[in-house]
Amino acid sequence: MSTILPSDDMPSRLSSLPPGWVSPVPVPVRPRGHKTLFLRWSSDFAFHSHSTHYSSSSSPTLDCELHRLAERGLTCCIWKPSNTTIDPTKMSSPTDLPPVDSPLALRHISFTFENGDADRSALELVHALNPDWKTDPGPVVFKRFTDGITNTLTKAVKQRPGLSKAEIDDEAVLIRAYGKGTDVLIDRERELRAHNLLATLGLAPPLLARFDNGLMYRFIQGDVCSAEDLHRPEVYRAVAKRLGQWHGALPISTLTNTPILDQELKQKHCAPKDGKLTRPAPNLWTVMQQWIDALPNTTEKERERNAKLSEECTWLSSRLGSTPGLDGRDYIFGHCDLLCGNVIVQHPSGTETNGDGKERPVSFIDYEYTTPVPAAFDIANHFAEWAGMDCNHAAVPTHSQRLDFLKSYVGSFRYHSINDSDNLAIEIDFHNDMTTMLQQVDAFRGVPGFYWGVWALIQATISQIDFDYASYAEIRLGEYWAWKEEMDGSREKAGRAQHIREKRWAEK
Repeated sequence: MSTILPSDDMPSRLSSLPPGWVSPVPVPVRPRGHKTLFLRWSSDFAFHSHSTHYSSSSSPTLDCELHRLAERGLTCCIWKPSNTTIDPTKMSSPTDLPPVDSPLALRHISFTFENGDADRSALELVHALNPDWKTDPGPVVFKRFTDGITNTLTKAVKQRPGLSKAEIDDEAVLIRAYGKGTDVLIDRERELRAHNLLATLGLAPPLLARFDNGLMYRFIQGDVCSAEDLHRPEVYRAVAKRLGQWHGALPISTLTNTPILDQELKQKHCAPKDGKLTRPAPNLWTVMQQWIDALPNTTEKERERNAKLSEECTWLSSRLGSTPGLDGRDYIFGHCDLLCGNVIVQHPSGTETNGDGKERPVSFIDYEYTTPVPAAFDIANHFAEWAGMDCNHAAVPTHSQRLDFLKSYVGSFRYHSINDSDNLAIEIDFHNDMTTMLQQVDAFRGVPGFYWGVWALIQATISQIDFDYASYAEIRLGEYWAWKEEMDGSREKAGRAQHIREKRWAEK
C-alpha cells in the first residue's frame, strides 16, 4: 500500500495519477474530516452494481457513479465522508475509541437462573430489572428459543395494552443463561468486554444486567437466519459487509485485557521474540490449547487422544499463526461463532423480509467466542456454518460464492479500516486484496473443524443440553482430517475417495 499525503496542490497531483485513474467527484474541494481512497479494480474482480451499497449504521451508501466505473473495470478515487458518532472530547487521542467500562460496573442481580423452572426464573429476573413490569397492566410473556446448543435463551416482553408488536419489542429483554460448566470453554470477562465495546459502537444490543449465571440485554428486532438463508446472495453479502466492518474497525485490545496466560502457552502459541510477544494473548491457538488441556485424561486412550490433538494444535499454530491479513493485520477482532442463528437480518418498521431478494443490513449476536484470530479463520469458520448443525457438507460455498462474498468483505474492510481522523489518500489494489483473502481462507478451511471438534469433546462431558456432542465432535474433526490429507496428498496417494466437503469446496 502506498500513501499520498494531501496538500494544497492535491488537484495537480491527482491529475498526474497514472492513466485509468478517475474521480467521480470534483477534486479541488475536499471537505474537512473526509478521506479519500484510491481503489484499483480489474474487470474480473469488479463489484456488481446490486451488491455495493454499504447500508449500515456506520457506513453511508457509496456514490453510485463509483460502482458504474468499477463495473467497467476502471480505477477510481472516492471521498469517504466522516460520519462517526463518537464524542471526541472523550478520546485521549484522535485514534482512540471511547473507554469501555469494566464489566464489573454492570448491574448485578444476585439470582441463579434454573432451567428446570425457567419461567419462574425469568419472571424473577425481569421484575428485578424492571419493577414496573410487576405493577403495570399487561402480562409478562416469555418465548424460549431452542436453537442454541451452549446456552438457553429466553425473550421476555411486557404486553402493555394499546401498544403495537414493534413497540412492545422495543422494550423486550433477552435473558441468556449460561450452560453448565461452560466457563471452561468461555472467558466470561472477555465476553462482557467485547459486548460492552460493540454496544458502545452500536454493533450490539445494550447490556442491561448480569446475574449469577447469565446476562440480560435488549432484543434486536429482525429475522434470525436459517442455514439456507446464508446461501442467499442478499444475505451473505450483508454478512460480508458487517464482518468487514468488524475486522476493519474494532480494536483487539478489548479482547486481550484478560488474565495472563501461563508461560507454556505463551511459548507455544504467542511466538515470543526478543522477550516480546509477536501475537496477541489470548488468541485462536491459545484458546484451542486450553480446551485440549481441559479434556478428560483419566484413561490411556484419552491421554493419547489429547496428546495427538495438542500436537495438531501446535502444528496449526506454527503453519498458520502468522498469516498476514489485509494491511498486514495478523490478528483481528473475530466473532468466531457466525452460525446462522447468530445472524439477524434487520428490517424496517417491524415488517417481514419474506426472502424478497433485497439486501438489508445484518447484526451479529452472541459474543462468547470473540477472540483475536486471523481474519481468514473467522471467514472460513462462517463458511463452515453454511452446512448447518446437520453438517450438510454439500452446502459449503463454492469458489464463485466465496469470491462473491469476499468482494463485499474487502470493500467493507477497506472502508472501515481507515480512521475518520486520518487526513490521507490511500491507494488500494483491490485485485491483490481479493487474491490474498481467497488464498488465506482456503488455507484455513480445515481449522474450524478442529476448533469445534475439540469444543464438542468438552461439551460431551459437561453439557446438560439434549444434543449428541460426541457424534458432532467426530464429524467436525473428520472435516479437519479430510482437509489435512488433501493438503499433504495422502488421500490421493492412498487412492481414497475425496471427502464431499473438499469436493464441494473445489467446485467453481
